Amino acid sequence: MKVESRVPAHTRLRHAVEFHDGPEDQLTRAVAFARATVRRGEQLAVAVPPTVEKAVFDAVGHAGVVALTAPFGASGGSGQTTAATWARELRSLVQSDPGVTVLCGHDPAHDGVDGGYWTELDAALNVSLADLPVDLVCLYPAWPLHLEVLEGARANHPYVLDDGGLRHNPEHRCPLEVLRGRERAAPLVLGPPDLTYRYNSWQLHEVRRMVARLAPALGFDPVRSEDLVLAVNEIATNAVEHGAPQAEIQLWATAGGLVCEVHDTGDLDEPLPGLTAPHPAEPRGRGVWIARQLCDLLHVWQDRRGTHVRLHATP
Repeated sequence: MKVESRVPAHTRLRHAVEFHDGPEDQLTRAVAFARATVRRGEQLAVAVPPTVEKAVFDAVGHAGVVALTAPFGASGGSGQTTAATWARELRSLVQSDPGVTVLCGHDPAHDGVDGGYWTELDAALNVSLADLPVDLVCLYPAWPLHLEVLEGARANHPYVLDDGGLRHNPEHRCPLEVLRGRERAAPLVLGPPDLTYRYNSWQLHEVRRMVARLAPALGFDPVRSEDLVLAVNEIATNAVEHGAPQAEIQLWATAGGLVCEVHDTGDLDEPLPGLTAPHPAEPRGRGVWIARQLCDLLHVWQDRRGTHVRLHATP
């Protein structure tokens, strides 16, 4: 499967890290930051641990403050999935406000086995939010449980917030450099699929037909069904055009919608697939980006068997 990562040459995003000394200090810094942002009359979006979010809303109220979708966490999805979700939400916010300030707080509940979720999330945010007029400040512990959390925070943030001002971070690195060569974790293992189908490029119409037949039974209306068929088709096509002559699709019908996995034996060279919209003049390379816009979750990983993509869409 071939997917492309692009880091914009110019960015409007200002992505900074502020280090705290523990949960109480994180809460104090978050409340102070929120109060200062609201006093300036700026739109504030927050993605912080539940206790911190409550303290922020208690301090400044709900007017002018938006809670972003909670991080999916290392067990429920990749950092790229969270970054793509926040990008959609913030893109809507900046349409009504020329600038948005975002406060993100590290939550150890999402660390997973080594804290790598946060490294992937911040690297992905540097790509997915690059063209947005957003100031993003991330609160990270100075002494985390996993050293990976601290190393990722130092590498992924172009700025450091120190005494209320931004300074350039000399340890910042390109997000592709941060992630290239890193193993991308697989999502939680599901039970046996309801449908499994091996296909080649001549059988893509059968893939589309399978999804189109299943979607209405799961509560997808005609428009949403078309979205789902398009998303699955983009990933399924990518697999047989760039991965291997044959690929496999697995489908799970759940109470929460449709889960689809596409597997091929190809290599995944790029660590941040489909996080930026392709240029209109580019004839190809938009499949993963389209699927991200149409699905609630898109998780890409690789192992010795090849490349894998899991899609989850709700009606």
